Amino acid sequence: MKLSIIIPAYNEADRIVGTLTRTLAYLERQDYPSEVIVVSDGSSDETCRVAGRFQPGENIVLKTLEYHPNRGKGYAVRYGMLRSGGDIIMFMDADYSVPIEAVENGLHLIREGFDIAIASRALSGSVVVRHQNFLRELSARLYTLIQNYHLGIRYPDTQCGFKIFTAPAARNLFAQQKLDSVIFDPEILWLAKQNDFKVAQFPVVWRHAENSRIQYDSLKKSLFVFQELFRIKKLHRRE
Repeated sequence: MKLSIIIPAYNEADRIVGTLTRTLAYLERQDYPSEVIVVSDGSSDETCRVAGRFQPGENIVLKTLEYHPNRGKGYAVRYGMLRSGGDIIMFMDADYSVPIEAVENGLHLIREGFDIAIASRALSGSVVVRHQNFLRELSARLYTLIQNYHLGIRYPDTQCGFKIFTAPAARNLFAQQKLDSVIFDPEILWLAKQNDFKVAQFPVVWRHAENSRIQYDSLKKSLFVFQELFRIKKLHRRE
């Protein structure tokens, strides 16, 4: 098995150090080869250069990819996923809100025959160490209800940035992805349903990271989320 880990990053020069330090240390303890791909999504800081300074162990390949201008988290994840070479491909957030050790639960589900394993903060057994503010959590619940009804899916948490795919599932789904924004997660899960991929969920320990690069601090940004959601079916219907 070869594991590919995609880390989308936008102006994460400060936080990428801790994330890569912990992730590479974990991978060096494993007996399988791996690659870590940091995708700098049009960053204006030193994200790509800082990530490139790391010297991983001999069983690990570290790549840094960068493009300009900023295109959105969905674009960054797709860019990395389609350029990876692993048998199992995952993405995780640059803020390390989910510890890399959680991959073990996901890999267990993949070995059991699932095509996709997604972390969920809403499952029994999950631990939220530091919550988001009350208004944001309430808004997220409302969004999830509308999202699941509209797309005909049943996931209590689609936005946790820690998802694992078999290579065939990843290449199939991300090649079809249309959205470049943060709402790419439900699009991928909706596409998984359309393509009959088997999806499993697993609980995680999750910690809210302050100074998130994705902010919903205005009515315009909040409405954009719903506009993106309602575009999913339309975009694929045209195709």
